[in-house]
Amino acid sequence: MTASNGATDWEAWHDDYADPASALSARLVVVRSEIRAAFDRRAAAGRPGPLSVLSACSGDGRDILGVLAERDGRLPGPVEVTLLDTDRRNLARAERFCREAGLTGVRLLDRDAGLSNSYLDAAPADLVLMCGVFGNLTDDDVHRLVGFLPALCRPAATLIWTRSRRAPDLTPAIRGWLAEAGFTELSFTAPPEVLGSVGTNRFDGRPVPLTPGQQLFSFTR
Repeated sequence: MTASNGATDWEAWHDDYADPASALSARLVVVRSEIRAAFDRRAAAGRPGPLSVLSACSGDGRDILGVLAERDGRLPGPVEVTLLDTDRRNLARAERFCREAGLTGVRLLDRDAGLSNSYLDAAPADLVLMCGVFGNLTDDDVHRLVGFLPALCRPAATLIWTRSRRAPDLTPAIRGWLAEAGFTELSFTAPPEVLGSVGTNRFDGRPVPLTPGQQLFSFTR
């Protein structure tokens, strides 16, 4: 994940994926569906060049890597993926998955996603994943990170993000901040049976340069 003020075991955090009825598994289903939809939009638009994907605090990358593996080459052209995480166990698991699935074009970077310098050679991207990020930050850090997201996005890039709606629910504020930052909401999935939610937005704002040397956020746990 990224620098944390607590002692969360981010490898063990993935254990809930083993339970198909868990909230984490339900979130994964939605995130993968949104990734597939982003690929389909890219194919329909016929945009040239490779599609670049950036996943911050990626864990073992099972959201994007799972979609790449299931597509078996049926993609909108070449796909270049960068996973940022500081838990080397998760990066090793991602590397093993790529090897076994025959996936290429995936970079696994041991970098703190809370630092702007970590993105210098990975952004801007066509698909930006902020899954499992907003729920581990202070409200101020979420606001700051949203303001930084335009620097990570190419024009018309897709942003997929997640956040629990546990009280006090910050998702209405996040959706407003994204709109102010130039992101058009494509969907907001909030299943009534779970507290997790998944947002998908298109970046329609003005591209901005990435400013190095910024502390964007630190995990609260």
